[in-house]
Amino acid sequence: MSVTQLLGLHMHQPPGNLDLLIQSDEWEARQVMLCYERPLRYAERYRDVARFAVGFSGILLEQLQDPDIISRYREIVDIPKMLDGYRNAPNIELVGMGYYHPVFPLIPMEDWGEQIVRGRDKIAEVFGREPRIFWPPEMAFTMEMIPSLAANGYRYVVVDSVHVKPNGNAPGEHALYRLHTAEYRGATITVIPRDRDLSNAQESGLDPTWFAGEVARKTSGASEPCLVTTWTDGENGGWFRQTHEEGGFWGHFFAPYMERVRAGQMAIRPTSIEEFAAANPPRDTAQVQTGAWNVGTTSGYDFSQWAGSSTQREALEEVWTLRRLFEEVAGALKDDGRKLKLEQAKEAILKAETSCYLFWGDAWIPKLHEQTNVARRILDEIRAT
Repeated sequence: MSVTQLLGLHMHQPPGNLDLLIQSDEWEARQVMLCYERPLRYAERYRDVARFAVGFSGILLEQLQDPDIISRYREIVDIPKMLDGYRNAPNIELVGMGYYHPVFPLIPMEDWGEQIVRGRDKIAEVFGREPRIFWPPEMAFTMEMIPSLAANGYRYVVVDSVHVKPNGNAPGEHALYRLHTAEYRGATITVIPRDRDLSNAQESGLDPTWFAGEVARKTSGASEPCLVTTWTDGENGGWFRQTHEEGGFWGHFFAPYMERVRAGQMAIRPTSIEEFAAANPPRDTAQVQTGAWNVGTTSGYDFSQWAGSSTQREALEEVWTLRRLFEEVAGALKDDGRKLKLEQAKEAILKAETSCYLFWGDAWIPKLHEQTNVARRILDEIRAT
């Protein structure tokens, strides 16, 4: 019985945040930008054995393409060279997500397609490869998303293992170390369950010996090849931002891990999802319970981190109200000369759906309202003329 690991890293910055960081805290800006450059260096150093996945939100890539951002971060990282490196890294799988990183189950379904398509297209534009794996922002997933994902070229979706409910002949803990097919209204997608406990460790600190022991314990007795999926943010927390690399994720864990794999001293082999799925296609189906990942003191079974307070719920209601108003105005619009303004309103609504504005609660809710105010002003202007 073989054990392989799919290691994933999620990268995102809300609109304008790279500019804000370099203006307000150059040290933090350096820490964050180096987090985008390191995966590339370690993929090259361990090209023979390393395999992992990296996802970028569309709005992060938009910022990384901004000539002003490129110039201001030049002393830290050569951003165009870095992006070109990802384009040409054969052992890094590229992962897509919603363009503005929305919590999909909380936003209007009418916006799902555009968030998905634009996120996918930005990955293809920047890296020359269309992503096949979808990372739901905040791991917020519902089965209703499957038709939109499948229709737009996604074959796989990563979901938190606590929400995966295998059907039929796939009960038990080891079922969460296999791929499953999920279906909704005739559309299907392959589900990749993410191990929550091991992912928590990946986010906060671990070493190869402990990791090998935990994986062996969790997969002990399995009769089929196991895929252990660990996935976290790749630029948050001191573990990833550590500028003394020997004390952080890449130096303390990843490099020693790859050295042991290279020397044949690890029972775990890094893999890509395409490689694993080719040899071990899903044989079972599963239902995925609607939910998100665990953050702070929340379980992820609800969306309290993003919609638990009255101010968060009011902000979301404003987004939904404006989306309905947008449809009303668009349906009545006869003058092509105002379509550009209408698109500007829609862009502001999509931007308002950025999860960060909700995640940080009252501190960032005003940023959401900055966008909804723009959308409302434009829509009111169109209706008045």
